[in-house]
Amino acid sequence: MSDDVLVTSVADGIGRMRLNRADKRNAINEPLTRAILAAMEAFDADDAVRVIVVEGTDGSFCAGADMGEALAAAEAGDRWFNPSRDAASRVTSSEKPTIAAIDGPAYGAGALLSCGCDLRVVSDRSRFRFPGSEYGLVVGAAALTSLAKELIFTSRPVDADEALRIGLVNRVVPVAEFKDAVTELATSVAAASHLAARWAKQVINAAATGGDASGIEGQADLILRGGAALHGTIRTRNRLGDRPWFEQRELAR
Repeated sequence: MSDDVLVTSVADGIGRMRLNRADKRNAINEPLTRAILAAMEAFDADDAVRVIVVEGTDGSFCAGADMGEALAAAEAGDRWFNPSRDAASRVTSSEKPTIAAIDGPAYGAGALLSCGCDLRVVSDRSRFRFPGSEYGLVVGAAALTSLAKELIFTSRPVDADEALRIGLVNRVVPVAEFKDAVTELATSVAAASHLAARWAKQVINAAATGGDASGIEGQADLILRGGAALHGTIRTRNRLGDRPWFEQRELAR
């Protein structure tokens, strides 16, 4: 599978998707986008997948859009050609928790792809850049919640430590500990109630975009309180085990 532009695997509740164009620093082109869309469809449909990890090759997450392909499309007059945005949008739209495992540069469309994930773990040699303004474009502005204007207007790089400080990423770890840290986080997410995680993601996304977060949370609570018989097994990390909420409440008294 080493010749594939995308390498996927499923194990222990974790669906992994590795960008595999190391010679192009994992720049996103149309074939890679098609592979990402197909992988996301498969992961979303697979009940064995509780969390999705998006990662690059060692030392490089994603250099952005494939500029050779983009320039050829521009010269042909195709201003709608933007497969990298389609890839990021598809990752963002997943109901399942997603984690970007970033080791090395995440530039342009790569930064956008990482921001499309729910959580981000980065190695201490990673850095981000949103260079759209250099090309007369807007790339990633809608995905940023902190220092958005400065990062978009200036296109300046952001190293791992600053990314953690401004809330762009969740964890920064040494390169030697990077893969273990990603697996540890993904395993923890996979062990949680997948139904609750999906609803929580909808609530948080709604809160961030001005939607009816409270209404969705109330709806989620009503559905989840239906118990395991109606909505799948609810797993807990305590002595109450796999029981509906109302049985857990009685046993906990």
